[in-house]
Amino acid sequence: MQTNWIQEQIDAFSKADDMYISPFYSDGKTPGTPTRIWSVVADNNLYGRAYNGLNSRWYKSAVQQKAGKIKLNGEEYKVTFQPLDTDAALTEKIDEAYKDKYGNSMYLSPMLISEGPVSVTVKILPRED
Repeated sequence: MQTNWIQEQIDAFSKADDMYISPFYSDGKTPGTPTRIWSVVADNNLYGRAYNGLNSRWYKSAVQQKAGKIKLNGEEYKVTFQPLDTDAALTEKIDEAYKDKYGNSMYLSPMLISEGPVSVTVKILPRED
């Protein structure tokens, strides 16, 4: 059973800017409407943040259902979502990954606000049924 992404996937994910996230609806089977979000790789793991913080519908579903699908780098994957604990060192690495990948975007600054998107960072792991 695959519990983490393989290195080839991580390398591709770190460059891809086309992630769509679809947490399951409350039935635990039906994926929600795909939402485009920014994704980053830090410490060989895939992460995403909700631009609208706790008000984000996809984040609420991801935390509640803990599973769904993503489409990234042209491929679709079944995934699990793990909300992050407050780990300052990891948060800093994720912030740096956002700065490296999206540094030229006017939307970067809001993604680094601790009370907003930083507080709703999820780790995205592969899932097998």
